[in-house]
Amino acid sequence: MPVLILVLAALAVEITVMVLVGSAIGVLPTILLLIAATVLGGWLLRREGARTLTAFRDAVLARRPPHKELADGVLIAAAAMLIALPGFVSDVVAIFLLFPPTRAIVRRRWVRRAEARQQTMFVDGEVVDSTPDDAEPRPYIVIPEARREP
Repeated sequence: MPVLILVLAALAVEITVMVLVGSAIGVLPTILLLIAATVLGGWLLRREGARTLTAFRDAVLARRPPHKELADGVLIAAAAMLIALPGFVSDVVAIFLLFPPTRAIVRRRWVRRAEARQQTMFVDGEVVDSTPDDAEPRPYIVIPEARREP
């Protein structure tokens, strides 16, 4: 239910901002501004997506964990989804996520929150290791068609 309320609130904000901008500068300039924001966002998406993919490949080839690159990829995918939505607020948030300096700030906060949520678990138990000497014999499975007489 909270997600539905959040989506409806975001939709209301987008419509309100579009109406306010449209009444301030006119309908045609508003539409052109939306198109320009989408084109700019698409260009940034392509550039930053390619850069992140290259960084991911380099991290894998260097045999180091690509945590930063994966987080950047998720944030760029979120920006792509926001660019696809018509509206000024979603475009501004998407462009904010596509710029590397602001994306680094969001990534650091995201990682900090994930680390705070992380729980350490300890399972108390013991390991039983059987050697072939004290192990029970394994069952012998005989398939009727494959049975051979000695």
